[in-house]
Amino acid sequence: MRSKSTVLDVSLTALAPAVWGSTYLVTTQLLPPDRPLLAATVRALPAGLIVLAATRVLPRGVWWWRAVVLGVLNIGAFFCLLFVAAYHLPGGVAALMVSAQPVFVLVLSALLLGEAITRRHLASCVLGAAGIAMLVLRAGAGVDTIGVLSGIGGAVCMASGVVLTKRWGRPAGVTLLAFTGWQLAVGGIAVLPLALVLEGLPGQVSAVNVAGFAYLSVVGALLAYALWFRGIERLPALAVSFLGFASPVAAAVLGYLVLGQGLSPVQAAGAVIVIVAVVLAQPRPLKPRPAEIRPPSSRTLPTSSS
Repeated sequence: MRSKSTVLDVSLTALAPAVWGSTYLVTTQLLPPDRPLLAATVRALPAGLIVLAATRVLPRGVWWWRAVVLGVLNIGAFFCLLFVAAYHLPGGVAALMVSAQPVFVLVLSALLLGEAITRRHLASCVLGAAGIAMLVLRAGAGVDTIGVLSGIGGAVCMASGVVLTKRWGRPAGVTLLAFTGWQLAVGGIAVLPLALVLEGLPGQVSAVNVAGFAYLSVVGALLAYALWFRGIERLPALAVSFLGFASPVAAAVLGYLVLGQGLSPVQAAGAVIVIVAVVLAQPRPLKPRPAEIRPPSSRTLPTSSS
C-alpha cells in the first residue's frame, strides 16, 4: 500500500510544476506585454479571495505571520520574479534559472529540517542541472542579467517556501484549500500596490488576455498550488523540490507542440537525464516485510490417557 501511495503522491505533486511550465508560453502568447507584476497579481489575488469567501477560515494566532511569510515566499515574491524572468529570458533559460531551487532546498533542509545530505541527492542535483541545460539551452539564446537574477531569486523564494511549509506544516482543522487560499490572497495583496505604482493598468484588455489570466489563476495557481502543498505534506522536502524539474520539461514540450520548436537529439537526451534525476531523488517505497516464520515449538502436545 505504501508503494502505491508514494507513486500517487509523486504523480499528483509533479502535475503542479508541469502546469507551471506552461507559464512561459501563456505569458508570451496570451498576456499583455511588459506587465509582469500585473500578471502576478491577477494570477494569485482573485483565486485567493474566492477561496477565502468560500471557506470563511482565517489564520489564528501565530499563523497570521506565518501565512504572510509563506504567501510572500511561495506566491508574491516568487510570482514577481518568475514573470520578470519570463519577460527577460527565453522560456527555457528562465526555467533553467528557477529550477536551481533543489540546490537551495538541499542546504535549507539540512539546516532547518535536519535532513542528511546524501550522495544520491548530490548526484540528482548534478544530473538535473546537466539535463535541463541540455534540454532548454539553445545556440544563440539570449541571456539577460535582470532575467538571470530574477530566475535565481525565484529559485531561492521557492526553496525557502518549500522548507518552511514542511517545517511548520498546516494548522489543525484547516483544510488544504483554505491553507492554499491564505497564501494566494497574501501573495496577491503584497504584489498589488507594486503593480499599480510601477506598471499601472493596460490601456485595453482583449479576450485573449482574459483567457490567459483565467488559466493562470484557476489552473496555474489554485489547482497547482493545492497539489503542491499536498505533496509537501506527504513527501520529503527535497523530493518535492526535484519534481520542479517537470517545469522546464513541460516548457520544452509545449514549445515543440505549440510553437513548432524542434527537439534535437541532445535535448531529448537531456529530458531523459532530467527524468532519471527526478526518479533518483524520490523516496524509495517501503517494501512489505516477509511474514515471520516461527520455529516449531519444542513442547510436545499432551497425550490423552486411556
